[in-house]
Amino acid sequence: MTSRTGKLTTLSRAVDRFVTDGCSIVTGTYMEQKIPFAAAHEIIRQGKRDLTLIGPISDILFDQMIGAGSVRRVEAAWVGNVMMGSAYNFRRAVEEQLPGPLEVIDYTNFTLALGLHAAALGVPFLPTFATLGTTLGKENPKFVPFEDPTEPAGRTLVAVKAIHPDVAIVHACKADPNGNGMVWGNLGVTADAVAAAESVIVMAEQIVEPGELQTDPNRNLIHGFQVDAVCHVPFGCHPSPVQGYYDRDNDWFADYHRASKSAAEFHAWLRQWVLDLPDWQAYLERVGKARLEGLVPREGLRAKPILTGHLSGRSPRSAGSGDHGANTP
Repeated sequence: MTSRTGKLTTLSRAVDRFVTDGCSIVTGTYMEQKIPFAAAHEIIRQGKRDLTLIGPISDILFDQMIGAGSVRRVEAAWVGNVMMGSAYNFRRAVEEQLPGPLEVIDYTNFTLALGLHAAALGVPFLPTFATLGTTLGKENPKFVPFEDPTEPAGRTLVAVKAIHPDVAIVHACKADPNGNGMVWGNLGVTADAVAAAESVIVMAEQIVEPGELQTDPNRNLIHGFQVDAVCHVPFGCHPSPVQGYYDRDNDWFADYHRASKSAAEFHAWLRQWVLDLPDWQAYLERVGKARLEGLVPREGLRAKPILTGHLSGRSPRSAGSGDHGANTP
């Protein structure tokens, strides 16, 4: 029998325990939403170093960690500011080795997904035709020429080696204390990233009783047996959006773009929004209640739990008729 607190802990404790110097972290797994900025800020505050960041589209999360000097290598499909274009810290690290040298391993979104999927399946690689005719096969040591054994002529494919991150940091809309997580919206490569990683930290907008997740099991993307730590972090992905909870703060991305144009300007921003603050709650207070509330949807657009009628004693037929979009109470 699981305790009521289960795997619940603070974000600070989770980062301290599972994120170690030199480890590899997969994050930004939902593409442009549910990017766990709270975790990135905590990693920076704790002074973690020599990290490898893995992810498809991290938006400015990778850029902040690079500028703070936390990162030694990036394995990604893209690093930048989705709304504005360039990520200035990333460019400075590559072009000027500031604040230090940065190794970049290029993937496409698809090949990064293949590498994580291979690890999730427990196989050493997965084949693809995707990068043939490009220079990626020469530049990425995890892309290896592979002869198709099913063809007499021996067609050449590319074997994408499995990617095994040390840590996955992902966000859930709701999670229970045991680590099960419900997710709405785009899923990205999250399920494979969680299965591929050695340790998993889940941030969540809400912590709920296990029974609440059981009413809508199709949306439970993250399974408790995969998870090492669960952290209650409301607004933990600001300025990126979390479906059903808050919208993307577009002005924040534009402001960050201007504030990171030079190294000096970025370090002033970093001190104001990360280093001089004790935790994420202080960050949210500095952002301001009015600004955050302005991002919250005016009307709840959350799907009804598919088993509500059945659990409340209604017949399965009447429960089903209401749960597929009918307005019948």
